[in-house]
Amino acid sequence: MAWIYLVVAGLLEAAWAIGLKYTEGFTKLVPSVLTLVGIAISMFLLAVAARTIPIGTAYSVWVGIGAVGAVLLGILLLDESKDFARLFFVALLIVSLIGLKLTTRA
Repeated sequence: MAWIYLVVAGLLEAAWAIGLKYTEGFTKLVPSVLTLVGIAISMFLLAVAARTIPIGTAYSVWVGIGAVGAVLLGILLLDESKDFARLFFVALLIVSLIGLKLTTRA
């Protein structure tokens, strides 16, 4: 169950990272509130997952999922670059996350 919490926490991290763009420096109320709620829930789920999963692995996976998700959402929603090199390094990050999962006892 800890890994499920961690994945959800990472997905929420990607969502709040993109949400930061829509807050326009926390000047827009609804995006700001949603972003802050996303941050709080994401960190709570990370803390719950870290009860079972070693913190180094949990934090790395949380950040990694958030980073991959932010890049992909940036491409889909914000028309960010999708050149080969960028996607290649995102793929390497995904491989690293899988490696951490496979080598962690939890």
